[in-house]
Amino acid sequence: MRILRLNHSVYQLEYHLVWGTKYRVKILKPYVKKKLLESFQKTEFLYPTLHIAKVNTGEDHVHMLVEIAPSVSIAAMVQKLKAHSSTELKRSFKFIRDMDDGSGVWSVGYFVSSVGLNEKQIQRYIDNQDKHDRPKNARLGFS
Repeated sequence: MRILRLNHSVYQLEYHLVWGTKYRVKILKPYVKKKLLESFQKTEFLYPTLHIAKVNTGEDHVHMLVEIAPSVSIAAMVQKLKAHSSTELKRSFKFIRDMDDGSGVWSVGYFVSSVGLNEKQIQRYIDNQDKHDRPKNARLGFS
């Protein structure tokens, strides 16, 4: 974890965020995931108080390790990440645009936990997230 500074504060805050696709539809295929990651990079560029340390997905959910300044609400930052990525995915993929009922790509809620001494465990968990969704009898090397 990095120690970061603002004008009047020094902080070391890292969060594990998780949210799912609407109705847990499995839309986050590798080619969609690529566009999703690009969207997160754009959002990170727009908001300098956000740093995305790690991100990975299953086919129907996102896991993210982020640093957010104490002056920014977690809920507000999650809303920005979800809104920007939803817009980008709908713009890029007709099948996502067609399934949207006007309320977006993502489910309403999210999970957040602060990261402390178990940072490495959470990083490994996020790194291996795409492997958790693979059927036990799937051959290695195929998604």
